[in-house]
Amino acid sequence: MTGQSLTPLLDTVDVPSDIRRLRADQLRQLADELRQETISAVSVTGGHLGAGLGVVELTVALHYVFDTPRDRLIWDVGHQAYPHKIVTGRRSRIRTLRQEGGLSGFTRRSESEYDPFGAAHSSTSISAGLGMAVARDLAGGTNNVIAVIGDGAMSAGMAYEAMNNAGALRSRLIVVLNDNDMSIAPPVGALSGHLSRLLSGRPYVTLRNLGRTFAESLPKPLEMAARKAEEFARGFVAGGTLFDELGFYYVGPVDGHNLEHLLPVLKNARDSDLDKPILVHVVTKKGKGYPPAEASDDKYHGVVKFDVVTGKQSKPVANAPQYTAVFAKALIAEAEADRKIVAITAAMPSGTGLDKFAERFPKRHFDVGIAEQHGVTFAAGLACEGFKPFAAIYSTFLQRGYDQVVHDVAIQNLPVRFAIDRAGLVGADGATHAGSFDVAYLGCLPNFVVMAAADELELMHMVATAARIDDRPSAFRYPRGEGVGIELPVKGTPLEIGKGRILREGTKIAILSFGARLGECLVAAEDLAAKGLSATVADARFAKPLDTDLIRRLAREHEVLITIEEGSVGGFASQVLQYLASNGLLDHGLKVRPMILPDRFIDHAAPAKQYEQAGLNAPAIVAMALAALGQPAERARG
Repeated sequence: MTGQSLTPLLDTVDVPSDIRRLRADQLRQLADELRQETISAVSVTGGHLGAGLGVVELTVALHYVFDTPRDRLIWDVGHQAYPHKIVTGRRSRIRTLRQEGGLSGFTRRSESEYDPFGAAHSSTSISAGLGMAVARDLAGGTNNVIAVIGDGAMSAGMAYEAMNNAGALRSRLIVVLNDNDMSIAPPVGALSGHLSRLLSGRPYVTLRNLGRTFAESLPKPLEMAARKAEEFARGFVAGGTLFDELGFYYVGPVDGHNLEHLLPVLKNARDSDLDKPILVHVVTKKGKGYPPAEASDDKYHGVVKFDVVTGKQSKPVANAPQYTAVFAKALIAEAEADRKIVAITAAMPSGTGLDKFAERFPKRHFDVGIAEQHGVTFAAGLACEGFKPFAAIYSTFLQRGYDQVVHDVAIQNLPVRFAIDRAGLVGADGATHAGSFDVAYLGCLPNFVVMAAADELELMHMVATAARIDDRPSAFRYPRGEGVGIELPVKGTPLEIGKGRILREGTKIAILSFGARLGECLVAAEDLAAKGLSATVADARFAKPLDTDLIRRLAREHEVLITIEEGSVGGFASQVLQYLASNGLLDHGLKVRPMILPDRFIDHAAPAKQYEQAGLNAPAIVAMALAALGQPAERARG
């Protein structure tokens, strides 16, 4: 690089102790340079931009005030932690974000001592922070624990469970509520900033403790009245009554972009001798400081590579529609014909495609917030009353509502339809968002219909099928990304429940696919044919109920049966093997080879690379077939 650096102050910062050597009046410049570096890095890698831009000043202030990593700083979800990564020894690698072998797009314990808790799903920070605070107390430590949680993440019940427990335990924990949606806070100005400094300072706290001591000396009814009057008076000026009721000392709202407001409030929280947890309410603006992000509807929440000057994202031209868009199209078509169809999402309307459904049917679309447990049971309630709920939830997010799937849906045999997005490996988001386990955790539930779409046309058919299943729960899974480019009808056609299909007839090897690896299976069959080995390729469509006629035929007519799925052990192959073993179909020399995701978490990389690592592509299928026949694997084309 030639000429002067654009980030001279940031260039002097490698770790947070370097920030703490700066003067307070230098932090504004540092924040500006950190914002510039964050924009520059994400323009190269893509990723989550808006959330990180919103917490630049907060990141600088937290590392300036607190002694990280001795003081534990936990970022909820972690998608806002890119600025944090830059100032915690990872700037040299920041342009490897979400790339194979590079930095994770979220916080990660194995990546840095400055990431005390890994996260990529929301609303875990207060629970983890409370655990760390109690561990500190048990060990006789004195360090601070700070959990930074967004107002969206506060829509999850887990956050309130943790706050309720924290208030009861009265451990010294600091929660920073990063409110970037103005959903809680009134407008922030100089007066509220002054009030926050006043409320967090020692004189006020001491005075309040004196008042409490005085109140406690009163007869019980008067004591309660005095305490309520004081709390509600504070709630009137600062909006903190709810958090007071949960046992927290509330401070705020504070302008999260004004370092002169932030620093004294955080210092007061750090130095407080309160015997209860503290909540600091900070108001920020998502996308702050980058006009294209500030102007966009989602504040550039998630972006691909983009031009820094114009903000234009370099999205590749799609050869085929996204599965998410196909799902939305199919569900809208079904809902046009059936007024009972309603759609539910848990804070992911655009991620699941249901924003399009909401445009067409605003009164039949329900975004329940980051509350998968509630969303599943809410759908169950709708089903009880004769409606046809489609709960569109990512595979990894549905894990959060599993007890509700079992207890509230499956045991009662309610016809809730689960549209499971992000099935299989998902690329840059890595293991935290990979849909690896849903076939295993749903396939073990009695009377559940479990489907997987091999392509976008099959997805349309499965939406239509689920719409017709009105006597039991059902689920259909589909991957992230583009389909294969098949011409699509206006509306899907319902499938016969529990029936698969054969796409290619052969004699020696049977390849039975469940899900979107079908294309790789067909390629593998071509490669095997070139080697003189005849292969049948079938699409199971259903993991439950199984097409037992199809499986029996494949087992009887072939020497080798290979099953393929984008899921963990305990899924589709387990269902097939259970049937084969129970019916004596393994007693006469059939060679069965299940191909599943390996028993490890697969890191972020391009999806094709991930499937290569997982051994679930065409060369791996060919190698498996050859090995089963006792032929050398190197004959497979790599």
